[in-house]
This record gives sequence, structure tokens and C-alpha cells, in this order.
Amino acid sequence: MGLDDAGAAQAAGLPERLAGVPVERIVVSPLQRCRETVAGLARVRGLTPVVEEALTEVDYGEWTGRKLSELVEEPLWKVVQQHPSAVVFPGGEGLAQVQARAVAAVRAVDRSLPVDAVWVACTHGDVIKSVLADALGLHLDAFQRIVVDPCSVSVVRYTETRPFVLRVNDTGGDVSGLLPPREAASDAVVGGSTGSGGA
Repeated sequence: MGLDDAGAAQAAGLPERLAGVPVERIVVSPLQRCRETVAGLARVRGLTPVVEEALTEVDYGEWTGRKLSELVEEPLWKVVQQHPSAVVFPGGEGLAQVQARAVAAVRAVDRSLPVDAVWVACTHGDVIKSVLADALGLHLDAFQRIVVDPCSVSVVRYTETRPFVLRVNDTGGDVSGLLPPREAASDAVVGGSTGSGGA
């Protein structure tokens, strides 16, 4: 299934939103709506999106295509909301499996690129939330606290020691946080007012 009109309009704004960001690679879920989301950005940048199977949507099994209004009546719904690490969808996969495959894929892509390279992954809400939970050091059971809207931008910077989450669920405006850090940032004063740093 492809993008609806609202989704197509959101995707059309991506090239402008990311205009100042030096994107080196675009990695995408194999599902059509994700490929359509990055098509314009890829065209403008002269990049060919790389399909990554591990970033595909959660296999919701027997839940696929059912209305949320029906699913909230299922006993498993409460587990999905309160203890997602224990969930395995009937005939589908578990959310812990989703997190493991998605985090492994994202980290592998990041390692394959030069340090401070900026790249884009286009995937699905629960997949993004699971990657963000990992980057934030949260247990998967806390991932329902994270909100990821359609066509939003979340930014994680992976380093040798830990990931840094720079942005979550950004739906517009300045995206300069995507840019690699300036070399001068290493001279920043921790707790000072003239720069930013972390310890």
C-alpha cells in the first residue's frame, strides 16, 4: 500500500526540510510507502535508496489489517501497551525480535560509513520507537512512551562509546542538529554558557 494524499504531501516537503544536510546514504524499508516517502529526497540528492529488509514493518501476524477499535478488546492489547518486550503477535513476530533486528541493521549501516557521515533511514513507527528506546538506554517496555508521527525526523548520533539522541519526532523547522559536530565542539565547556558539552 502506498502513501495517501496527506502522506505524499508530507514526503514532498522532505527535500526542503533536509536541504542543508549532507545526506550520504538513504536506507529504506522494503514497503512501498517508505520507498515513496524517500523518492523525492533521493531524486534531489542523486542517491539510490538501499532497501534494508531488517527495517521492514513489524509482522503483526493475525492483527494485520484489523482496526485498532477491535484490537483494544483483545487481552494481548494490554500487554502491548504495558509489557511490549513480552509480546509476540499471533502468527507474527515479537517486539523484542523487531528491536534486535532493527538496532543491528542501523548500527551496521552506521559503522559502514565514515565517522560523522549523515544518513537517512526510512522505516515504520514501532521500528523507529524500538531503535530510539535502545539509543536512549530505555528498556523496550518503555518504548510506548515515545511518540513517532508519520514523516517525522528523529536523530541519533552513534559514537564509539554511546549513542546520543539529538531529536525525536520532529515534524518541521530547523534540522541543523543533523549536521556533524564542529571540531571546535571538543573545546566546549561542560556546564558553561559558551558551548555545549556532555560528560
